Amino acid sequence: MEECVFCKIVKGELPCDKVYDDENFIGFLDIRPKAEGHTLIVSKKHFTNALDLPVSLGNELLEAIKIVGMKLIEEKKSGGFNVIFNTGSVAGQIIHHFHCHIIPRRGDDGLHILV
Repeated sequence: MEECVFCKIVKGELPCDKVYDDENFIGFLDIRPKAEGHTLIVSKKHFTNALDLPVSLGNELLEAIKIVGMKLIEEKKSGGFNVIFNTGSVAGQIIHHFHCHIIPRRGDDGLHILV
């Protein structure tokens, strides 16, 4: 099976604008951002989606989300943020390697997020 684009980014074979890095996750800016600072948190090991991600990585994932989210708020790129997990093609998952989106929000950004 050919490696996915996120596996190649994790291995350093493709470039990214890295904003976070720990033992199990990497964070980098989305190449098609919905807002300035739109960041992806990606597992370093290949898991298909959130259902495939081991529960044991949950605390570390939440910590990564909090660190990146607070950085976005502190840099005044947002007053808050959305965290989005697309799980499966019908839910909009395009790259089938676990990742979540952190989308900075402002009151006047015009974005509409499904809830």
